[in-house]
Amino acid sequence: MTADLDVTTDELLAGDDEVLRALVHRRDRGRRDDGHRIALVVGGGGMRGAYSGGMAHALDDAGLAPWFDVVYGSSAGAFVGSAVVLGHGADAAAIFYEDMARRAFVDPRRLGAGKPIVSLDYLIDDVMVRSKPMPWARLRDSRIPLRVVATAADDLSGHVLAPRTIDEWRRALRATATIPFVAGSPVALHGRLWIDGSVAEPLPVPRALREGATHVLALLNRSVPELVRAEPDAPPARWASAIDRVVPGLGAMAQESRRHGEVVALLSNAGHPQRAGAHVLAVAPPHGLGVRGLTIDVPRVREAADSGYTALMAALSRATDPR
Repeated sequence: MTADLDVTTDELLAGDDEVLRALVHRRDRGRRDDGHRIALVVGGGGMRGAYSGGMAHALDDAGLAPWFDVVYGSSAGAFVGSAVVLGHGADAAAIFYEDMARRAFVDPRRLGAGKPIVSLDYLIDDVMVRSKPMPWARLRDSRIPLRVVATAADDLSGHVLAPRTIDEWRRALRATATIPFVAGSPVALHGRLWIDGSVAEPLPVPRALREGATHVLALLNRSVPELVRAEPDAPPARWASAIDRVVPGLGAMAQESRRHGEVVALLSNAGHPQRAGAHVLAVAPPHGLGVRGLTIDVPRVREAADSGYTALMAALSRATDPR
């Protein structure tokens, strides 16, 4: 997809503010019997998740988080999504700059020792036990279901996992975030091996629509210029080439910028056949701050979270402005 890099969010993302108005209506009435199915979709992207973490914080502060019917998340988006369904919006943002923006989580030097760059052990077995405890039983039993998207390692197809026990929930969140060399080996669950959900579905808006959503709010971890700057013919990064030698094709797919074309086409066209009359709104950071998948610069990551918070609040203000 080619586009002017000065294009604005409103010009590219053909969004419908009715999504936020429907959530506000539910909040103000204290009821959800409106016949809608309102889905939240949170994209992946490693440390880029700070943007959507800030947006999740804003949804919580605005009292809108409890009024979704379903939440979909790929990779980092699944962790942010878990915070939404649990009412932990502030933690959805803070975990990135307080706990994850450090070498205990991301350290490229580990690759030289044959270890993954990203330590999911640190995130799941340390941070989510001590600093930001995960109430696994509450997540399992949540009234708002969290649909964790993962990629099957054998054919690189996207699926929603169906964890039932606390142990399976832990494995599902690990599965949706792991990539060989980058974040660890594929994770076994229900007879198959799984890797990062954003390999197959970086932003599962099409899935939410296929599964009956009438309203979809998508939280993006890339600004509009970053979305339209994708270079599908560019050579893969060195780490991606290493992955390709193990699983042909996976390295190229794992480069997130190469996989947004289909979703951007859907988001940028209000008449897209997959939308079929549904209300879709995407909220994106207003501009990039240099935060990428492996960024551990604390001030920059915190700024990304603040930027996401501001972007969601601005969208809410626009949607509810009576003028």
